[in-house]
Amino acid sequence: MSDTTAYVPPKVWKYCAPSGGRFASINRPSAGPTHDKPLPVGKHPLQLYSLATPNGVKVTIMLEELLALGHACAEYDAWLIRISEGEQFSSGFVEINPNSKIPALVDRSGAKPLRVFESGSILLYLAEKFGAFLPTDTAGRTETLNWLFWQVGSAPLVGGGFGHFYAYAPEKYEYPINRYAMETKRQLDVLDRLLAERRYIVGDDYTIADMAIWPWYGALVCGELYQAAEFLSVQDYRHVQRWAAEIATRPAVIRGRKVNRTWGEEDEQVPERHDASDLG
Repeated sequence: MSDTTAYVPPKVWKYCAPSGGRFASINRPSAGPTHDKPLPVGKHPLQLYSLATPNGVKVTIMLEELLALGHACAEYDAWLIRISEGEQFSSGFVEINPNSKIPALVDRSGAKPLRVFESGSILLYLAEKFGAFLPTDTAGRTETLNWLFWQVGSAPLVGGGFGHFYAYAPEKYEYPINRYAMETKRQLDVLDRLLAERRYIVGDDYTIADMAIWPWYGALVCGELYQAAEFLSVQDYRHVQRWAAEIATRPAVIRGRKVNRTWGEEDEQVPERHDASDLG
């Protein structure tokens, strides 16, 4: 359906009422906490506060991959943050992420707790802390960061753009759906051309670039994001599909996707994770 109602922006925008849609009850034009509530703290040095959205899954996959490599100090507690209930606006969460977005990590292994927020920053922090999944040579490191930051800059057009208007907006509007579908397909084409020549995003080695990109674009071509696979003709991106299918079989990815998940099949849900045994 097309929106034929002309909208004339006012000289000064003012917040009047929620605009509708799935997340209308928690959207607001201001920052800061809405209520006082401290965050829980578990037994491990790494404390993760998150939800199994694509951005949250990046970090739990990374942590599970580190554990699979034998980095025992990567053991972590993962606490559920229910964003639909506004838990990201608690005083405790705002203290570790003033932007009130998941995921957020606190590293308590040093003399003073260190907060790390933004999923890309967390991946980079953990890669440097443990010396894993980030090439040490200048060329490899730079190419990995190229694609890490490509994902950070590009995926909001898929999520906040395409995903919002296609799946979550209270009404379907032709212009924004067409606009963001076109951009999403362009991004998939960027990846498909790259992966026609490489096994992984950076080459033969699996890196934090793959961990950042897969939960968005891998899930999209596997039909698990926005139920938009047919609409976007994802079968056209065969190299992305090959890459996505290979990563989906990694044991650490399978485990990481379950953490902080509260939907889907029951055996896929691990709302909180405090020990490896929680994942079965």
